[in-house]
Amino acid sequence: MIKDKHINALRDIVGEDNIYSDKAHLIAYSYDATRTKYEPDAVVFPRDEDDISDILKYCNRYKIIITPRGAGSGFTGGALPAHGGIILAMEKHMNKILEIDTQNMVAVVQPAVINMDLQKEAQRHGLFYPPDPASEEYSTLGGNVSENAGGMRAAKYGITKDFVMALRAVRTNGDIIRAGKKTIKDVAGYNTAGILIASEGTLAIISEITLKLIPMPKYKKTYMGIFSDVDSAMNAVFKSLSSGANPVAMEFLDKLVIEALIDKLGVDLPKDAGAVLVGDVDGNVSDEIDFQLKTLEESFKENGATEFRVAKDDDEAKKLWYARKNASQSITIYGNKKLNEDISVPRSMLPEALRNIYKIGEKYGFKVPCFGHAGDGNIHVNVMIDISQLEEGEKAIEEIFQMVVDIGGTLSGEHGIGTSKAPFMGIAFNNEEMNLFRDIKRAFDPNNILNPYKMGL
Repeated sequence: MIKDKHINALRDIVGEDNIYSDKAHLIAYSYDATRTKYEPDAVVFPRDEDDISDILKYCNRYKIIITPRGAGSGFTGGALPAHGGIILAMEKHMNKILEIDTQNMVAVVQPAVINMDLQKEAQRHGLFYPPDPASEEYSTLGGNVSENAGGMRAAKYGITKDFVMALRAVRTNGDIIRAGKKTIKDVAGYNTAGILIASEGTLAIISEITLKLIPMPKYKKTYMGIFSDVDSAMNAVFKSLSSGANPVAMEFLDKLVIEALIDKLGVDLPKDAGAVLVGDVDGNVSDEIDFQLKTLEESFKENGATEFRVAKDDDEAKKLWYARKNASQSITIYGNKKLNEDISVPRSMLPEALRNIYKIGEKYGFKVPCFGHAGDGNIHVNVMIDISQLEEGEKAIEEIFQMVVDIGGTLSGEHGIGTSKAPFMGIAFNNEEMNLFRDIKRAFDPNNILNPYKMGL
């Protein structure tokens, strides 16, 4: 519990209206999308980078724990104040788009800018920010960087790390550092920005982000491939990409998800479909769009697709995307608790990964509907249980993680580790690798005040 003298000292830094320790604020900042709750001792809203520096210096001196927070939309507990201390909440003040540089095609933003707000502002200038996590309408760019968020467009354009050019960040001793430049090339010094990306707020507090933008493509079309079974669909994923297809997105729904969408939401999909792939293609010339669609259709049908649909207009495109965007809410018909994991494997291993996931589900008697970003090998695995089956559900998750690592995959493609996956880090990393992570943590945060014990550290 933080003493009153610390609350008063922090109030002197940020002002009366930017620190709260009343019950309402503590509850409001006690949870994220995991719905697990840990109350902080206070919530502090820094006004600028200097405030962050002063807060960190003070908290470092007195070893007060700090948990940075954007929108609290994470799925692994990265923004949970699991060990008390203060929440450093960015959304009140640190939420401005500072610059859209059209000549160099970069954006400079503060960490609490909402992802979709940047996308819209870039579009006003004829530019495009591709990373589009499902939470794009409310998640912050600081959170996206801290978790290295992906999204549906990752198949073609990559993920957050591929668009981060530079960061400003504050160390626990109050030092303000720059990591990276606006330049396209920069090999001077260590890649500090690369270390901070996906560090989940455990190393430093990000105060400014410089992001790459690209020209907005002129044309886009939406497609859907319908398959009789999952194996065929998963083979079509990597075989179509190796045949020259370059779709913006290639999203996947399995049979359980399809049945849930039909039963719960009345979605127009064939009841006998075993899997669906849906996505977009884009480009600056119509011939490129035609080539992409032709390549996809040929490859899909060679691998067992029973139907290939192309949306004629925006309304039809929205109908095709409706199924994918409502997959998560539909599968609640299979259980009152969902253990949602976002494993990632090499695309050629997708057929084997899905087969093994379903076998593990059968072993424990659980439905395991799967959907997600097949175009980049990132699948959302949903072990559906009743709350009384939590222990067995967690055993099933552990077996899935072990299998995924054994075939060359990883524990998380975009959600991060946080608290919920921390117990499984030993599956993915050996002692020497974990010790290296701890060495890096100590170098940045010797007193272990920044988001401690997250990521298994």
